[in-house]
Amino acid sequence: MGPGRQSRPAWQPERWVEDVPAKRQRSKPSAAKGAPQPKTFLPAEAPRARRPPRIPGEVGAELSSAAGPTRAPRLAARLADATRAYERDRYEEARRILKPLSEEAPGAAAVRELYGLTLYRMGRWRDAIKQLEAFHTLSGSYDQHPTMMDCYRALGRHAQVDSLWTDLGEASPSAELMTEGRIVRAGSLGDRGDLQGAIRLLDSSAKRIDRPREHHLRLWYALADLYERAGEMPAARDLFGQILRYDRGFFDAAERQTALG
Repeated sequence: MGPGRQSRPAWQPERWVEDVPAKRQRSKPSAAKGAPQPKTFLPAEAPRARRPPRIPGEVGAELSSAAGPTRAPRLAARLADATRAYERDRYEEARRILKPLSEEAPGAAAVRELYGLTLYRMGRWRDAIKQLEAFHTLSGSYDQHPTMMDCYRALGRHAQVDSLWTDLGEASPSAELMTEGRIVRAGSLGDRGDLQGAIRLLDSSAKRIDRPREHHLRLWYALADLYERAGEMPAARDLFGQILRYDRGFFDAAERQTALG
């Protein structure tokens, strides 16, 4: 697939999410209690959270186009309510608002995106994929490809992870979005037992980072975890230490480095 339309910067709710250690959670774990968990090893948000404080004007215009100008203000108010519930991690409440909203305005990409992310947070992988695929079709945006990749990974459908990774590369998105996708793809390779392939995928990017941002720290954490799983303890310890030089409170990196001796 080639790249679609440019992503709309005014509306960027959260992308993919991996399980987060209990210490310093910057977001909640991806699945609701009792839901099947993906075989995650990252503290990453795969998607990072960009939670809109209000409904942007262009989303209101989108709702007007999808449902008509008379109904649009009411739908926008409901979408704002769902956004606030999502922001507060009240995913069931958000789902109850978004399900009928998605049926009433199926052509509203913003509704499909937030609904898909809500279902993702609840561990409802198949339902989340359906909504996020609709978001991609409607918007042409690749913003939620890493989220969909993580859903397919949770379902053990690694061929779909590979396919979406290829699509993401062809779209040439931002470096941060590519990093998020790369982390999920590496996790998928690790799930299949290809630890060395996963390490190679992350290591080539990890060596080119001079001024790390948070998504780079997540990449280092994922790579350190892979090194530990592969039995390469010195490399894992060094990477955890590298993370701590930039952020002493980054998830459980300090504890994991200490455990490695």
